[in-house]
Amino acid sequence: MADGTVMKALSGFYYVETAEGLFRCRARGRMRYDKISPLVGDRVRIVPSGDTEGSLEEVLPRKNRFIRPPVANIDLMVILAANVTPVTEPFLIDRMTAMACHAGAGALVLLNKCDLDRANELYGIYSRAGIDVLRVSAVTGEGIDELKGRLSGKFSVFTGNSGVGKSSVLNAIDPAFSVPTGDVSEKLGRGRHTTRHVEIFRTAGGALIADTPGFSAFDVERTELTDPKDVQYAFPELLPYIDSCRFIGCSHVKEAGCAVLEALREGKLEPTRHKSYVRLYEQLSSVNEWERKATK
Repeated sequence: MADGTVMKALSGFYYVETAEGLFRCRARGRMRYDKISPLVGDRVRIVPSGDTEGSLEEVLPRKNRFIRPPVANIDLMVILAANVTPVTEPFLIDRMTAMACHAGAGALVLLNKCDLDRANELYGIYSRAGIDVLRVSAVTGEGIDELKGRLSGKFSVFTGNSGVGKSSVLNAIDPAFSVPTGDVSEKLGRGRHTTRHVEIFRTAGGALIADTPGFSAFDVERTELTDPKDVQYAFPELLPYIDSCRFIGCSHVKEAGCAVLEALREGKLEPTRHKSYVRLYEQLSSVNEWERKATK
């Protein structure tokens, strides 16, 4: 037996890095029976069957896991966004920051293409909401050194809507990655998917970064959050007001005496963030209880 980390999952194979080297593994059939799906980032136990082949026997306990992107055990979720074609919808960012918060991971909103547009509105929204936000440019190199500092010593996952430049930023961090990049479709206003699978890269400084396929506005319905009551805790700026609501179990959507809504009226909360909160809350509230249990 050897312990290792799943660095890539592709075509039914799991590429596991161990102290003895990299092994291409198939998962044991009983994992499918037990409904266990290994994820990139998983700590696993394998049985080598040659110099580079093996069998994945066991997935070790996780500290967190995500459905989309399909990764596990991350320290930091880096959400790439831009205010130039394709413009990122705030809800896409808010959904990912909520998922990170719910899973106990850090979140960094990374505003790329700032050489073309400074994304002042997005920068203001997230800095005022207390979420770490950084401007970068994969073209000019602005912010890249500061980004490397944020990633140091962590296992981070890069995610974002297609076309915002994830691959270009990864290559700016370390040219040795040589991640393929694509153009943005002028007709459709969105990027072409260049990343087809999840894969971990190791920087020269030792940080681990998982690159993931880009998503579109149509991919936002699936989330690790299953209980609508949990959504309020995934928006940290709401926490100071939650216990001051008039009624226990307040949804912070339209109730009288809601301290969150009062803070919103007083300009203490970002309107787009609260709008995203309501959208997530209502999405989960519309899910039947048996469906909610099935996704846990």
